[in-house]
Amino acid sequence: MTRPLVVVSNRLPFAAQRDGDRVRYARAPGGLATAVDSALDEPGSRWVGWSGLPEEELSAAGNPKFPEADGRLYIPVPLSRHEVARYYGHFANRTLWPTFHYFLGRVSFDASAWTVYDRVNERFAQVTAREAPPDATIWVHDYQLLRTAHHLRRLKPNARIAFFLHIPFPSADVFRALPWSRPLLRGMLGADYIGFHTMVFVNHFFASVERLLGCETDRDAMTVHYEGRMITLGVHPISVDFAVVDGLARQALASEPPSPSPTRLILGADRIDYTKGILQRLLAVERLLERHPEHRGRIVFTQVAVPSRERVPEYSELKREVDEAVGRINGRFSDHGWSPIRYLSRSLSPSVLAGLYARAEVALVTPLRDGMNLVSKEYVAAQVGEPGVLILSELAGAAEELQEAVLVNPFDIDGMAEALATALEMPQEERRARMSALRDRVKSNDVAAWRTRFLESVDRAIVRARASAPTPVELFTRRIGPWLGERDRAAIFLDYDGTLTPIVDHPDAASLDQAAQRALVALAGAPHLDVAVVSGRSLEDLRRRVPDAGITLIGNHGLEIEGPGLHWHHPRAQEWAEALAQASSELGELGIRGAWVESKGGSLSWHVRSLPEESWPAALRRGAAVLTERGLEALIGKAVVEGRPPLGWNKGRALLYVLQHRYGDDWPGRVRALYIGDDRTDEDAFRSLRGIGRSIRVGEPGTVTEADHLLPDPAAVVRILEWLAAGGHLGLKA
Repeated sequence: MTRPLVVVSNRLPFAAQRDGDRVRYARAPGGLATAVDSALDEPGSRWVGWSGLPEEELSAAGNPKFPEADGRLYIPVPLSRHEVARYYGHFANRTLWPTFHYFLGRVSFDASAWTVYDRVNERFAQVTAREAPPDATIWVHDYQLLRTAHHLRRLKPNARIAFFLHIPFPSADVFRALPWSRPLLRGMLGADYIGFHTMVFVNHFFASVERLLGCETDRDAMTVHYEGRMITLGVHPISVDFAVVDGLARQALASEPPSPSPTRLILGADRIDYTKGILQRLLAVERLLERHPEHRGRIVFTQVAVPSRERVPEYSELKREVDEAVGRINGRFSDHGWSPIRYLSRSLSPSVLAGLYARAEVALVTPLRDGMNLVSKEYVAAQVGEPGVLILSELAGAAEELQEAVLVNPFDIDGMAEALATALEMPQEERRARMSALRDRVKSNDVAAWRTRFLESVDRAIVRARASAPTPVELFTRRIGPWLGERDRAAIFLDYDGTLTPIVDHPDAASLDQAAQRALVALAGAPHLDVAVVSGRSLEDLRRRVPDAGITLIGNHGLEIEGPGLHWHHPRAQEWAEALAQASSELGELGIRGAWVESKGGSLSWHVRSLPEESWPAALRRGAAVLTERGLEALIGKAVVEGRPPLGWNKGRALLYVLQHRYGDDWPGRVRALYIGDDRTDEDAFRSLRGIGRSIRVGEPGTVTEADHLLPDPAAVVRILEWLAAGGHLGLKA
């Protein structure tokens, strides 16, 4: 069965333009539109993306209806002017773009821009989830939407999601410079299949998820295990529509055949961008003329430089530098009506550009870093007459495919100058052999083949993943078991509600089932394990619910501790008894029917689970306001807000207290510590163990957490406890 395809990208394949008070939509040629648009013919297919104009301008124009072209459906995602500036202009293009292209000196680190970026990615996911047919393959594209698959996975857990990155993926050491590297990786791992241009980028991604998320990977099988799912990676070098470019080039030569000329054409064609190496290319031409004066008056280097992101300061500064270099070099070498550089700072139509490609004896394609570079492939496709020579940066993804090109280091000005001399002097037989091989490869791997192979790979990967993916428990035993096995003893800390028992409407009904009770007793009886139950419940409440088997009990978010050799209460907890009592009374006076207070002695909880779910946020905000008014910490959960004294003490501090007093200051060298919890208050414990222990969050896939691992439910926790009690980790070594 052929499935509908939902394409999700930053922009729809239209250029929106203001024409007075009206908005006109013009078809955007090339790029992603060429690559995937024809795949939208299947019924139910559609394209989701931004229209190109902020909502304020669309509203002023009367919110014109977006066009349907060729029977295909295009769904616009609304973005405000502020969102466009922060999500696209700032985070995507001033943070991600320079980082992924190794220009760390140009990166802007702005937490507010990150917040807008994530919010916009979530909106793309919401629109897509609403519009996508149930059986569709959802194909998300590029660096502007690195978090969209994560949000989609939360909204549609069983969706078929693919992602393709059109730019380089940097080395792990460069990528981790981003403060948001981990959530960005989690965003990409929301997909079932992730495609890259080259194997180099795949290996960088493997290293990042291994180091930053601790994911289990299988490089031979090209898989990553994350949150109980198996994600497959693939190499898919994008290409061009060979037949279209070839046809345009033939038309151009037929309409204006090449005429004898005293000068030979060298061509460069790029957007104005600091990654494209335009300035270095100009310097290489200058060096050629210095070292090989025989080429003066005999070559013209034509640089097509399409204006890009003109409101971004780095781009306007680059354009100024390029303009100055062109003027300086032409001023230095021009003679008797000849100038070495022809500089076109504008976009050209596909037919005009194809004609330039066809007539160019040399194409100088030397980006400083590029995910693929389609200019190199367009030049090859347009070589329908006397063959030219492609000089290509070895730092472009295309260099892995186009080995018959003359490969250069784009930072080596002298080397590029000599490559130009070599290309200009290359024998015709060699030019023909090289270009023939290049054309055969680009033709057989054109954009239609790229699209087909990618989508077929997605289908195969999803079938395989859903048939063979390990369970979350199996992943835990494989990942964390060897780490536990490196010590003779392990200390296991367990939250109660939501971890050992499912969340219920009323906390009084949260009792351990028989399987959980047996697992706890077995765990406590194992000579190689220590067990503690950590809860927001009072110590007295925990005593009634947890089997009396020598288990350490930590109540009131760590304010009271009782267990073998330990009996401790926070010395300042009583100072807040009056504030807690007043807050409890005031919460009751809010008069919100169905909400109620659970007093625990050293803390309290304001529960709203019995209210209609849509009213939870407002009720929780009102409850939190009462608590903060009384000077208490207010921690908002899904259907509860916890109020506790602001003593700088929490579950994380409490578990470290237990470990230190039971094993000494050198406990990390003597015992492994593992914490399992399910809510926001457990995040304190996850953070406390970062780097010195391990942690597990119980929750749905996509849960944002500091924990090292995710389990779906308390039943999975019980299976882990049974495995630990049986000594499944003993003898394992990392």
